[in-house]
Amino acid sequence: MSSKRLKGLVCAVVVLIATWVVFAAPVFALDYNRESLVGADFSGQDLTDSEFTKANMRESNLSHTNLKGVRFFATNLERANLEGADLRNSTLDSARLTRANLTNANLAGAFASNAKFEGAIIDGADFTDVELRPDVQKLLCKVAQGTNPVTGRETRETLYCD
Repeated sequence: MSSKRLKGLVCAVVVLIATWVVFAAPVFALDYNRESLVGADFSGQDLTDSEFTKANMRESNLSHTNLKGVRFFATNLERANLEGADLRNSTLDSARLTRANLTNANLAGAFASNAKFEGAIIDGADFTDVELRPDVQKLLCKVAQGTNPVTGRETRETLYCD
């Protein structure tokens, strides 16, 4: 094989590998456990299956972020912006979502037992099949309104409000 032909073959292999890395390589979940992420901007990112256990994410921007399957166990999300976030099947157990913006968020199937939602904005949020304590469900029903633009479900119906 000539050196010119060998160089061409090597270049083709390098291009194929680079293309695979950029377009086909699996996305790996990130681990932010116990991190201080106050005011961090994760807006619009794909953080599927990432870990934020016991992280401090106060005032962070997670708007329009893919958070499917993410673990926010005992995470401080006080005043965080989760507008339009996809939180399906995430773990929010013992998380603090005090005064968080959950406008149009999709929380379907999330586990939120012992999560705190005092002062949270939930207009258009979808709580279908979310595990909530009865007192938290009652609190959320007092402010529940709107329809989720993605799922078409009314917030009050997904919370089983009277």
